[in-house]
Amino acid sequence: MRGAEAAPGTLIPQEVRAVFWLKKRRRERLKGKPFPAQWLATIERNVPHYRRLPAADQEELQGLVQVFLAEKNFEGAGGLSITDEIRVTIAAQACILLLRRKTDIYPRLRSIIVYPHAYTAPMRQPLPGGAVMEGTQVRLGESWSRGAVVLSWDDVVRGAWDIDDGRNLVFHEFAHQLDDEAGPADGAPRLPHHSMYIAWARVLGGEYRNLIESIERHRPTLLHPYGATNPAEFFAVATELFFEQSHQLRARYPELYDQLRLFYQQDPALLRDDARPGPSKIDVGDGPRDGPAPGS
Repeated sequence: MRGAEAAPGTLIPQEVRAVFWLKKRRRERLKGKPFPAQWLATIERNVPHYRRLPAADQEELQGLVQVFLAEKNFEGAGGLSITDEIRVTIAAQACILLLRRKTDIYPRLRSIIVYPHAYTAPMRQPLPGGAVMEGTQVRLGESWSRGAVVLSWDDVVRGAWDIDDGRNLVFHEFAHQLDDEAGPADGAPRLPHHSMYIAWARVLGGEYRNLIESIERHRPTLLHPYGATNPAEFFAVATELFFEQSHQLRARYPELYDQLRLFYQQDPALLRDDARPGPSKIDVGDGPRDGPAPGS
Protein backbone atom coordinates (compact mmCIF):
# COMPACT_ATOMS: atom_id res chain seq x y z
CA MET A 1 0.00 0.00 0.00
CA ARG A 2 1.40 3.37 -0.99
CA GLY A 3 2.04 5.96 1.69
CA ALA A 4 0.36 9.35 1.54
CA GLU A 5 2.06 11.72 -0.87
CA ALA A 6 2.82 15.31 0.00
CA ALA A 7 0.84 17.94 -1.85
CA PRO A 8 2.73 19.59 -4.73
CA GLY A 9 5.04 22.30 -3.41
CA THR A 10 4.95 20.93 0.15
CA LEU A 11 8.33 20.20 1.73
CA ILE A 12 8.65 16.95 3.64
CA PRO A 13 10.63 17.01 6.93
CA GLN A 14 13.88 15.83 5.30
CA GLU A 15 13.63 18.58 2.69
CA VAL A 16 12.88 21.18 5.36
CA ARG A 17 16.03 20.17 7.22
CA ALA A 18 18.05 20.28 4.01
CA VAL A 19 16.80 23.76 3.12
CA PHE A 20 17.52 24.99 6.65
CA TRP A 21 21.03 23.49 6.55
CA LEU A 22 21.80 25.04 3.16
CA LYS A 23 20.55 28.45 4.31
CA LYS A 24 22.64 28.21 7.47
CA ARG A 25 25.76 27.27 5.51
CA ARG A 26 25.19 30.07 3.00
CA ARG A 27 24.79 32.61 5.78
CA GLU A 28 27.90 31.36 7.56
CA ARG A 29 29.88 31.86 4.36
CA LEU A 30 28.51 35.38 3.96
CA LYS A 31 29.35 36.28 7.54
CA GLY A 32 32.84 34.87 7.10
CA LYS A 33 33.70 37.16 4.20
CA PRO A 34 35.84 40.25 4.88
CA PHE A 35 33.61 43.23 5.51
CA PRO A 36 34.15 45.81 2.74
CA ALA A 37 36.05 48.84 3.99
CA GLN A 38 33.73 51.19 2.11
CA TRP A 39 30.68 49.67 3.81
CA LEU A 40 32.31 50.10 7.21
CA ALA A 41 33.11 53.73 6.45
CA THR A 42 29.47 54.27 5.48
CA ILE A 43 28.21 52.77 8.74
CA GLU A 44 30.66 54.76 10.86
CA ARG A 45 29.65 57.94 9.05
CA ASN A 46 25.89 57.47 8.78
CA VAL A 47 25.02 55.29 11.79
CA PRO A 48 26.61 56.83 14.92
CA HIS A 49 24.87 54.23 17.10
CA TYR A 50 27.39 51.72 15.71
CA ARG A 51 30.24 53.43 17.56
CA ARG A 52 28.42 52.92 20.86
CA LEU A 53 28.35 49.16 20.44
CA PRO A 54 30.89 46.82 22.07
CA ALA A 55 33.39 45.28 19.67
CA ALA A 56 31.61 41.90 19.73
CA ASP A 57 28.31 43.53 18.74
CA GLN A 58 30.02 45.48 15.96
CA GLU A 59 31.43 42.25 14.56
CA GLU A 60 28.05 40.51 14.79
CA LEU A 61 26.36 43.47 13.12
CA GLN A 62 28.76 43.33 10.19
CA GLY A 63 27.88 39.69 9.62
CA LEU A 64 24.16 40.39 9.81
CA VAL A 65 24.54 43.23 7.31
CA GLN A 66 26.34 40.89 4.88
CA VAL A 67 23.41 38.45 5.02
CA PHE A 68 20.74 41.16 4.91
CA LEU A 69 22.19 42.73 1.77
CA ALA A 70 22.54 39.36 0.06
CA GLU A 71 18.95 38.32 0.76
CA LYS A 72 16.88 41.52 0.55
CA ASN A 73 16.03 43.48 -2.57
CA PHE A 74 16.25 47.29 -2.67
CA GLU A 75 14.12 49.30 -5.08
CA GLY A 76 14.33 53.02 -5.78
CA ALA A 77 11.10 55.01 -6.16
CA GLY A 78 10.32 58.61 -7.00
CA GLY A 79 13.41 58.87 -9.20
CA LEU A 80 15.89 57.64 -6.57
CA SER A 81 18.76 55.42 -7.72
CA ILE A 82 19.80 52.85 -5.13
CA THR A 83 23.46 53.06 -4.05
CA ASP A 84 25.59 51.04 -1.67
CA GLU A 85 25.39 53.95 0.77
CA ILE A 86 21.60 53.66 0.87
CA ARG A 87 21.63 49.87 1.18
CA VAL A 88 24.29 49.72 3.88
CA THR A 89 22.88 52.60 5.95
CA ILE A 90 19.42 51.01 6.07
CA ALA A 91 20.70 47.46 6.59
CA ALA A 92 22.92 48.45 9.51
CA GLN A 93 20.07 50.11 11.38
CA ALA A 94 17.65 47.27 10.66
CA CYS A 95 20.16 44.71 11.92
CA ILE A 96 20.78 46.57 15.19
CA LEU A 97 17.35 45.25 16.23
CA LEU A 98 18.58 41.67 15.69
CA LEU A 99 21.80 41.77 17.72
CA ARG A 100 22.28 39.03 20.35
CA ARG A 101 18.92 37.48 19.52
CA LYS A 102 18.26 33.92 18.37
CA THR A 103 16.07 34.94 15.47
CA ASP A 104 15.84 34.88 11.72
CA ILE A 105 16.70 37.91 9.59
CA TYR A 106 13.28 39.39 8.83
CA PRO A 107 11.99 36.20 7.16
CA ARG A 108 8.87 37.81 5.69
CA LEU A 109 10.70 40.80 4.23
CA ARG A 110 11.61 40.70 0.56
CA SER A 111 11.92 44.32 -0.59
CA ILE A 112 12.89 47.71 0.78
CA ILE A 113 11.44 50.53 -1.34
CA VAL A 114 13.21 53.86 -0.90
CA TYR A 115 11.96 57.31 -1.92
CA PRO A 116 14.27 60.33 -1.95
CA HIS A 117 11.93 62.34 0.30
CA ALA A 118 8.59 62.05 2.06
CA TYR A 119 6.01 60.74 -0.38
CA THR A 120 2.25 60.69 -0.81
CA ALA A 121 0.17 57.53 -0.75
CA PRO A 122 -3.56 56.81 -1.12
CA MET A 123 -5.49 56.67 2.14
CA ARG A 124 -8.78 55.04 3.11
CA GLN A 125 -10.04 55.71 6.63
CA PRO A 126 -13.27 54.18 7.97
CA LEU A 127 -15.62 56.67 9.61
CA PRO A 128 -18.50 56.16 12.06
CA GLY A 129 -21.66 54.95 10.40
CA GLY A 130 -19.86 52.89 7.78
CA ALA A 131 -18.62 55.80 5.65
CA VAL A 132 -15.08 55.81 4.30
CA MET A 133 -12.85 58.87 3.80
CA GLU A 134 -10.48 58.62 0.84
CA GLY A 135 -7.61 60.86 -0.14
CA THR A 136 -3.83 61.04 -0.03
CA GLN A 137 -1.42 61.37 2.85
CA VAL A 138 2.23 62.39 3.19
CA ARG A 139 4.29 59.58 4.66
CA LEU A 140 7.86 59.03 5.76
CA GLY A 141 7.65 55.26 5.77
CA GLU A 142 5.47 52.22 6.18
CA SER A 143 5.79 48.52 6.83
CA TRP A 144 3.75 45.88 5.03
CA SER A 145 3.09 42.46 6.49
CA ARG A 146 3.21 41.04 2.96
CA GLY A 147 6.94 41.55 2.55
CA ALA A 148 8.02 45.16 2.06
CA VAL A 149 9.18 48.24 3.93
CA VAL A 150 8.93 51.73 2.39
CA LEU A 151 11.26 54.52 3.56
CA SER A 152 12.10 58.13 2.83
CA TRP A 153 15.88 58.34 2.40
CA ASP A 154 16.08 61.90 3.75
CA ASP A 155 14.38 60.76 6.93
CA VAL A 156 16.46 57.60 7.19
CA VAL A 157 19.59 59.74 7.31
CA ARG A 158 18.03 62.30 9.64
CA GLY A 159 16.79 59.66 12.07
CA ALA A 160 20.11 57.83 12.19
CA TRP A 161 22.28 60.90 12.56
CA ASP A 162 20.62 62.30 15.68
CA ILE A 163 21.03 59.35 18.01
CA ASP A 164 19.48 61.04 21.04
CA ASP A 165 16.19 62.49 19.75
CA GLY A 166 14.13 59.33 20.20
CA ARG A 167 13.11 59.26 16.54
CA ASN A 168 14.48 56.72 14.08
CA LEU A 169 12.47 55.79 11.00
CA VAL A 170 14.28 52.50 10.34
CA PHE A 171 13.95 51.30 13.94
CA HIS A 172 10.24 52.18 13.80
CA GLU A 173 9.36 50.42 10.56
CA PHE A 174 11.51 47.35 11.22
CA ALA A 175 9.96 46.98 14.68
CA HIS A 176 6.71 46.52 12.76
CA GLN A 177 8.37 43.74 10.77
CA LEU A 178 9.32 42.00 14.03
CA ASP A 179 5.74 42.44 15.24
CA ASP A 180 4.41 40.86 12.04
CA GLU A 181 6.52 37.72 12.53
CA ALA A 182 4.21 36.59 15.33
CA GLY A 183 1.03 37.03 13.29
CA PRO A 184 -1.24 40.06 12.84
CA ALA A 185 0.53 43.18 14.13
CA ASP A 186 -0.69 43.80 17.67
CA GLY A 187 2.34 45.09 19.52
CA ALA A 188 3.39 41.62 20.71
CA PRO A 189 6.31 40.25 18.67
CA ARG A 190 7.58 36.70 19.04
CA LEU A 191 9.11 36.74 22.53
CA PRO A 192 12.07 34.56 23.60
CA HIS A 193 9.94 32.61 26.09
CA HIS A 194 6.21 31.96 26.13
CA SER A 195 6.09 32.88 29.82
CA MET A 196 7.02 36.47 28.92
CA TYR A 197 3.70 37.25 27.26
CA ILE A 198 1.82 37.80 30.52
CA ALA A 199 4.23 40.49 31.74
CA TRP A 200 4.51 41.93 28.22
CA ALA A 201 0.74 42.36 27.95
CA ARG A 202 0.49 43.84 31.43
CA VAL A 203 3.32 46.34 31.04
CA LEU A 204 2.96 47.41 27.40
CA GLY A 205 -0.82 47.30 27.55
CA GLY A 206 -0.81 49.41 30.69
CA GLU A 207 1.62 51.99 29.32
CA TYR A 208 -0.35 52.15 26.06
CA ARG A 209 -3.50 53.00 27.99
CA ASN A 210 -1.57 55.51 30.12
CA LEU A 211 -0.32 57.21 26.95
CA ILE A 212 -3.85 57.55 25.61
CA GLU A 213 -4.98 59.03 28.92
CA SER A 214 -2.03 61.44 29.01
CA ILE A 215 -2.88 62.70 25.52
CA GLU A 216 -6.56 63.08 26.36
CA ARG A 217 -5.66 65.08 29.48
CA HIS A 218 -2.95 67.09 27.69
CA ARG A 219 -0.21 65.83 29.97
CA PRO A 220 3.38 65.84 28.67
CA THR A 221 4.79 62.42 27.88
CA LEU A 222 8.18 61.08 26.79
CA LEU A 223 6.48 58.65 24.42
CA HIS A 224 5.48 60.21 21.11
CA PRO A 225 1.69 60.67 20.79
CA TYR A 226 1.72 58.60 17.59
CA GLY A 227 2.23 55.57 19.82
CA ALA A 228 -1.37 55.98 21.00
CA THR A 229 -2.66 55.10 17.51
CA ASN A 230 -2.78 51.37 18.30
CA PRO A 231 -0.67 48.77 20.19
CA ALA A 232 1.48 48.07 17.11
CA GLU A 233 2.47 51.73 16.84
CA PHE A 234 3.09 51.84 20.58
CA PHE A 235 5.64 49.03 20.28
CA ALA A 236 7.37 50.75 17.34
CA VAL A 237 7.51 54.13 19.12
CA ALA A 238 8.79 52.47 22.31
CA THR A 239 11.49 50.73 20.28
CA GLU A 240 12.72 54.08 18.97
CA LEU A 241 13.00 55.41 22.51
CA PHE A 242 14.63 52.23 23.79
CA PHE A 243 17.58 52.66 21.46
CA GLU A 244 17.75 56.46 21.22
CA GLN A 245 16.63 57.77 24.62
CA SER A 246 17.39 54.75 26.74
CA HIS A 247 18.34 56.64 29.90
CA GLN A 248 15.12 58.67 29.87
CA LEU A 249 12.98 55.63 29.07
CA ARG A 250 14.56 53.60 31.88
CA ALA A 251 14.01 56.45 34.35
CA ARG A 252 10.40 57.26 33.37
CA TYR A 253 9.13 53.79 32.45
CA PRO A 254 11.40 51.21 34.15
CA GLU A 255 9.07 48.24 33.58
CA LEU A 256 8.64 49.11 29.91
CA TYR A 257 12.39 49.45 29.51
CA ASP A 258 12.93 46.09 31.20
CA GLN A 259 10.47 44.30 28.89
CA LEU A 260 12.19 45.74 25.83
CA ARG A 261 15.60 44.84 27.28
CA LEU A 262 14.50 41.23 27.68
CA PHE A 263 13.09 41.11 24.15
CA TYR A 264 15.99 42.80 22.35
CA GLN A 265 18.63 41.18 24.60
CA GLN A 266 20.39 44.55 24.74
CA ASP A 267 20.80 47.23 27.41
CA PRO A 268 21.50 50.45 25.48
CA ALA A 269 21.45 52.59 28.63
CA LEU A 270 24.73 50.92 29.60
CA LEU A 271 26.51 51.53 26.30
CA ARG A 272 29.48 53.85 26.19
CA ASP A 273 28.53 57.36 25.12
CA ASP A 274 31.41 58.34 22.84
CA ALA A 275 29.55 58.51 19.54
CA ARG A 276 29.63 61.91 17.93
CA PRO A 277 26.29 63.65 18.62
CA GLY A 278 24.05 64.53 15.73
CA PRO A 279 22.52 67.90 14.88
CA SER A 280 19.78 69.62 16.81
CA LYS A 281 16.54 67.71 17.18
CA ILE A 282 14.43 67.53 14.04
CA ASP A 283 10.82 66.46 14.41
CA VAL A 284 10.33 64.03 11.54
CA GLY A 285 6.93 62.68 12.54
CA ASP A 286 5.52 59.45 11.18
CA GLY A 287 2.59 58.49 9.02
CA PRO A 288 0.41 55.39 9.14
CA ARG A 289 2.36 52.18 8.72
CA ASP A 290 0.09 50.48 6.21
CA GLY A 291 -0.85 51.60 2.76
CA PRO A 292 -1.18 50.71 -0.90
CA ALA A 293 1.86 50.08 -3.01
CA PRO A 294 3.51 53.20 -4.40
CA GLY A 295 2.06 54.18 -7.72
CA SER A 296 -0.98 51.93 -7.38
